[in-house]
Amino acid sequence: MPLIDPGKKAPAFTLKDQDEKKHSLKDYAGSPLVMFFYPKDMTSGCTQEACDFRDLGKAFQKIGAAVVGVSILPPKSKKKFADKEDLSYPLLADDRVNEEGKPDPVVCPKYGVWVEKSMYGKTYMGIQRTTYLIDADGKVAKRWDKVKVPNHAEEVLEAVKAM
Repeated sequence: MPLIDPGKKAPAFTLKDQDEKKHSLKDYAGSPLVMFFYPKDMTSGCTQEACDFRDLGKAFQKIGAAVVGVSILPPKSKKKFADKEDLSYPLLADDRVNEEGKPDPVVCPKYGVWVEKSMYGKTYMGIQRTTYLIDADGKVAKRWDKVKVPNHAEEVLEAVKAM
């Protein structure tokens, strides 16, 4: 499925976090939601991105915005990641697998971030690092594609402040 354009309704979701607590889009109605999709727990780029959002957590809270991270690894992996990096926001697990035991996420395709990737000549499906800013009415206010981690969290914070 394609990426969701600004102005369009964000797709509904329900996913478990690192503590097995369910989160749904409707839980965040009435305030801005930053939803960042990242490839894998505890890798260098993903750790930096998660820690950057952690470090700006109080600033996001002060302006009434929630932050959640989403990837395909299960809650147990998210728990280990959150504990190791002292992450204070939900990390959501889009961790469904198919009969072959391969990742078959539900939410990532709805947001257009589940894409074919390639490394060393091998192709595989994975998450394209993407961030959505969803407004209080559940519509996409802004989208960042193929995110480069340095200064990204600050850029997102500025966009939330400008809403």
